[in-house]
Amino acid sequence: MEEGLHNLESEALTSLGDIRERKALEAWYRSYLGKKGAITEMLRGLGRLPAEERPRAGQTIHRVKERLESAYRGRQKEIEDIGQLSESVDITLPGRPIGPGCLHLSTKVLREIYAVFAQMGFQIYEAPDVETDELNFELLNMPPYHPARDMWDTFWVSDKVLLRTHTSPGQIRAMREFYPEPIRVILPGKCYRYEQITARSEHQFFQVEGLAIGHNITLTDLKGTMIFAARQLFGAERKVRFRGSYFPFTEPSVEVDMDCILCEGQGCRVCKHSGWLEIAGAGMVHPVVLENGGYDPSQWTGFAFGLGVERPAMLKHNIDDIRHFYRNDLRFLRQFG
Repeated sequence: MEEGLHNLESEALTSLGDIRERKALEAWYRSYLGKKGAITEMLRGLGRLPAEERPRAGQTIHRVKERLESAYRGRQKEIEDIGQLSESVDITLPGRPIGPGCLHLSTKVLREIYAVFAQMGFQIYEAPDVETDELNFELLNMPPYHPARDMWDTFWVSDKVLLRTHTSPGQIRAMREFYPEPIRVILPGKCYRYEQITARSEHQFFQVEGLAIGHNITLTDLKGTMIFAARQLFGAERKVRFRGSYFPFTEPSVEVDMDCILCEGQGCRVCKHSGWLEIAGAGMVHPVVLENGGYDPSQWTGFAFGLGVERPAMLKHNIDDIRHFYRNDLRFLRQFG
């Protein structure tokens, strides 16, 4: 009898695994576990066995019955899950196509800037976001005691390591790599400052540093470069002005402003109601910085500038809040795809 039960159980489980429909599952249950099923018939036949064999045989039949019932419940759930899936999703339908992505607005403006400066012979030089205090400040004419360090609210990683507050550390890296050749590079990248977030300022932003070093380079070369870049990016009718300023790594230093496209010079919150928007800080490379980069300031001169990316994009596309760039709102980003 035990051998017959073993064969019956094996046969039942094999046939159960091949079932894919509810009707076939119900038929299987009736065949093995129903009132007239094989297991029920075996239980009814216990009375024909000798009295001493009945307990053991009954226990064996009940164990087989429990295993089959458990397997039945498991298969029933699997078939129900398949049925629910087929009712909610028509798997024969073609998949929904995934649309192409698009470049972020900041990336698009960066590429436009690359193209403009490529016309003037500038090549791209990349520097790391995480910098040392030495490169970010000391070699740029700002020793530890220098008050000009307070111009940048800094994210410090450790006492000597920080997130760069500007792309200017790349000047030292580029000079030490290219020396003793002339240099004409732009250094794009993200900068980080611990500042209040407003409609016109973020704690992280892109910047494009520019550096040109050679013999007899003058402030006139810097002005011509900035005017050409502004008018290539924003239109030939743009007005550009230069204001005297101070940066510890340039002398003399200037700030470059352009008439605000958003308000047509009438004044708005982006330009602080002045009609002008600062697009770059610039100046002639300080002799100390030239020397720290390996160039003899008596033989070499150069200019440097730091050009914003988000603010020019705001001007170009009439965006009145810089915070849109980092909110990841697809409704905003898809407009520029």
